[in-house]
Amino acid sequence: MTDTAAPLGEVLPFPRQPSIEAAPTAPASQPTRPDLVEGDVYAQTPEGEWGPVLPDWAKSRIALGGQVRAVGRRLSYRSRWHLARSPKYGVRVVFRTVRGAGRGAYRFGRWITAGEYAKVIEDATLNAQWTDVRDNTLERGKVAVRRVKRLGYSSAGGAFALTITTVFVGHEVLYGLGVVLTAAATAAGWKGTSGPAILDSPHPDATQDLNMQILNEAFRAAGLLKGEVELRRVAPIMRDGRGWAAVIDMPRGGGKTAADAIGKRDVLAAELGVDEIQVLMGRVRANSGGHAGRLKIWVADDDPYLGPNTPSPLAKADQWSIWDPIPFGRDARGERVELSLLEHSLFFGGLPGRGKSSAQRIPSAAGMLDPSVRHMVADGKGGADWRAMRAVAYRLVLGAEPDALEAFLDMLGEILADMERRFAILGSLPPSICPDGKLTPHISAKYKLPVTMVTVDELQEFLTAMDKDDREEAVNRMARIVRRGRAAGYIPNFASQRPDAESVPTKLREVIDYRFCTQVTDKPSSDMVLGKGKAAMGADASVLEEYHKGVGVLLTGPGSYVTVRCDYIDMPGFLEIGQRGRELRQAAGTLEGDAASDVLEAADDAGYRVPRILADVLDVMRHSDRMHTSDVLAGLVNVDEEMYGSYSPDQLAIELAEAGVKRSTTQVKIGSVNRNGWYKSDLLGALPVDFLSQP
Repeated sequence: MTDTAAPLGEVLPFPRQPSIEAAPTAPASQPTRPDLVEGDVYAQTPEGEWGPVLPDWAKSRIALGGQVRAVGRRLSYRSRWHLARSPKYGVRVVFRTVRGAGRGAYRFGRWITAGEYAKVIEDATLNAQWTDVRDNTLERGKVAVRRVKRLGYSSAGGAFALTITTVFVGHEVLYGLGVVLTAAATAAGWKGTSGPAILDSPHPDATQDLNMQILNEAFRAAGLLKGEVELRRVAPIMRDGRGWAAVIDMPRGGGKTAADAIGKRDVLAAELGVDEIQVLMGRVRANSGGHAGRLKIWVADDDPYLGPNTPSPLAKADQWSIWDPIPFGRDARGERVELSLLEHSLFFGGLPGRGKSSAQRIPSAAGMLDPSVRHMVADGKGGADWRAMRAVAYRLVLGAEPDALEAFLDMLGEILADMERRFAILGSLPPSICPDGKLTPHISAKYKLPVTMVTVDELQEFLTAMDKDDREEAVNRMARIVRRGRAAGYIPNFASQRPDAESVPTKLREVIDYRFCTQVTDKPSSDMVLGKGKAAMGADASVLEEYHKGVGVLLTGPGSYVTVRCDYIDMPGFLEIGQRGRELRQAAGTLEGDAASDVLEAADDAGYRVPRILADVLDVMRHSDRMHTSDVLAGLVNVDEEMYGSYSPDQLAIELAEAGVKRSTTQVKIGSVNRNGWYKSDLLGALPVDFLSQP
C-alpha cells in the first residue's frame, strides 16, 4: 500500500525506504574473521568497511528526490497547520504567563511575610497551645523583618548595578531582562499543570487516510469478505473526537453478520495497524435504523484511556440524591457515563491493583452524601479501603475471621428480614399511593423505609473462609437480595478480586445487571465477571493493560456495554466524604446503627484524637471482645501492611501502653486455646469516659 493509503495507525513521515540487498556471503573456504575491538565483536564487510557511509536512498537521484519531496510535504503541512492555530497558541502563552506571574507574586508574598509559620500557628491555636502560638508569632515577625531588610539591600544593589549596566550598554539590557522575566513567568505557569502543551500535535499520520479501501482490505484479511464483494458505506467516514467513525453494512450473500465482525476485533485491529483498545465496534440496532448486518466502528488515534483519571464531582458535592443518576466516569470519546442506581445491582471484578475498589467506592460515595440512605457494609479484607464508611454505616463488618463471618451472615439475615417487612408494607398500600408495588421517594420518607446500599468488597475472602453450608447460605441470601431487593429500595454493590467460579458464583452474577470488570488475564476470566459469551460480543476486559488503572468494561444490559475510565476519589477525599455524610445524618437525625455507637467516631466528634495504634487495633477487634496477639498483628497488616508489616508482639504492647492501655492480663483464652492476647475492654479503658457512654 502506498503512503496515501497506509494501514490505519501506522506513522509514515517519509516514504518507505528501498530494501537493502544482503551482502554476498564469503566462500566457505575463506570464512569472514571478525575484528575484536575492546571486547566487542564487529562483523567485517567484504570491502573491509564498517558499513555504508550513505543510506541507499541517498545514492539514487530518484530516491533522493522522493525523500526530499516527502520531507517538504510534511514540513509544509506542519507549518500551515500550526500557523492556522497561532492565535490559540498565543492565548495559551499569555494565560500561562499571567498565571506564572501570579504564582511568583504569591510565593514572594509568603516568603516576605514568613508564611511558612502560618500553618504551625494555626495548628497550635486549634490545640490551645498558647505558648507555641506566642513563640511562633514572635519568631515569624523576626524572620519577616530580616527578610525585608535583605530585600531592601538586594533591591538597592540590583537597581544600582542595572543602572550602571544600562548606561554603558544601552536600553537593550532592560529588554533582555524583560524577556527573561517573561520566560520565567511562562515556565512557572506551565510547571505542574496537566493542561495542553503550547503546540498541538498535528498527527499527520495514516489515521487521516481511513477510507473504504482500508476497511475492505482489513475485513477481507479477517475472513469477513470473500471474492470481490465489498462493504457498503452507510454514512461518510469522518472525524469523531480523537478518532475516526464509520457506519457500514456487511455485504449480503456473504453469510457474515455484524456480530461476526465484532468477534474479529483483534484481527481487524491488527490489519488496521492499531491496538484492540483503540477499536470500538458495536451493532446498530433496529431502533436506530440498523439491522443484524449494520456495524458502527470508531478507531482512536491513540490509546483513549491513557492519562490521569478525572476527579469525581462527588468529591466537591455538598449533598447528593440517590434518586438521581451518579457520575461514574468517561468513555473513549470523553463523554460522561452516568449510572442510575435505584432498581439496579452492581458487581465489580478484576485483578488486584487495577482500581476495582476505587470504582466500587463511587456509588457508595454518592450514597454517603444522601442522609436518607442506609449503608450495610462488609469488607472481607478488613483493610483501609472502607474505613470512611465507619462514619455512616448502619452495619459494618470488617475482616473474615470467625466472629466477622458470623456478623456477615447476621447482616444478610437482618437485610432479608427487613426486606420482607418492607414488602408487607408496600403490599398493604393502595394503588393510588404505590401503583407499581415499588419504593418511591414519598413512600420512603413517609413510612421510614430508607434506600439501603448493601456493599460487599473482597467477596472471595468471605466465601473461601466459610464451610460449604455457610458459603451456600451466604450466596443464596445475597442472590435473594439482588433478585427481590431492588423493588424494596435495596442497592446491592458486590466486588471480588478473583474471577473464578468459587469467588463469583454464577447464580449470583447472573442476576446482577451492572457488571464492571477491570483488567483480567484472559477472555474466560472476563466472562467470569461480565457473563458467558460477553467477550465474543466485544465486552472483553482482557485487552486492558496494567497501566489502565481505573479503566474497565461496564456491562449495562444483556447486549450493551462501554469501556469506562472511572472518576477518581482518593482515600483522603473518601474519608472527607464520609465525615460530610456523618454531619448530614446528624443534622437530619438519621445517624443510626454501628455508626451511632462507634467509639472512634464519637471520639472524633468530641474533638479527641485517638492514637493511631489504638484506633487500628479497635478496628481489628471490631467483632471480638478478645483476640490473640498473633491475630491482632495479622489484622493490622491488612489495615496497613507498610506500617505494621514488621510489628512484633513486644512493639505492639509498648505502643499500646504509650497510648494509655492498661492490660488486665497478658493471657487470653479463646475456646480451649490460651495465648498472649488482648481484651477489648482494656483498650476501651484508655479512652475518656465522657463519650464512651454516648449512644
